[in-house]
Amino acid sequence: MYTLDTNTIIYYLKSEAAAVSVLEPLLAQDVSLNISAITELELFGFPALSDADIAAISQLLTSLVIVPLDSRVARFAGYLRRVYRLKTADSAIAATALLAHTTLVTRNVRDFQRIPNLLLMPI
Repeated sequence: MYTLDTNTIIYYLKSEAAAVSVLEPLLAQDVSLNISAITELELFGFPALSDADIAAISQLLTSLVIVPLDSRVARFAGYLRRVYRLKTADSAIAATALLAHTTLVTRNVRDFQRIPNLLLMPI
């Protein structure tokens, strides 16, 4: 099982080779691919999104499990943000991966590598 960081999806949708080479095999398998609801917010929050961008994001999200930001995730994310000085979105994404016992697929390994027990798959 995997949790996808926002940047993984962005680079995949831009057809960036490294992201495509990691995500295509995962999408082809019968494995759970999660994203945090924060990732959904980030994806739809870019000011310059075109209608085509919105459609591409929406289509990809149909293949993913969107994990809501509930109180349990929020409290754990707050702890991670406080202890490891993460950005709010990164702390929520890391908390989502840790609580779901998944590997976080990200380009920003450096942002997450200090967190014990967080498994990382770089793109």
